[in-house]
Amino acid sequence: MSRTLLFVDDDVDVREAFGDLFDFHGWTVVHAADGQEALDWLEANPAPTAILLDLKMPRVDGYEFRRRQLADARWRDVPTVAFTADANADGLATPSLDGAPLARKSLSFPELLALLERLVR
Repeated sequence: MSRTLLFVDDDVDVREAFGDLFDFHGWTVVHAADGQEALDWLEANPAPTAILLDLKMPRVDGYEFRRRQLADARWRDVPTVAFTADANADGLATPSLDGAPLARKSLSFPELLALLERLVR
């Protein structure tokens, strides 16, 4: 079973480190440096299995990406996890993310993987 993760984060080190771990666990990882790059990828490719979305990025941030994602029927139902370094993030979905769970970047990889696996079931 092929699973594709669209990993949207402006920090290349974070994308590479987590991307390698997801790859090791059977995911095909597509990297985007910001929301605009992710939207461009979505326009040109089939919808991914899941999206891991940083919130604070240049050009198009995670909130704007999520707004556009939800406005497009092709991507609206793709399971999405908001991924943030914000220490005040409480792990709960926020209204501005319209149901996307919020995960801190300090979350352990096994916990993040388990969250994504639950969402795509």
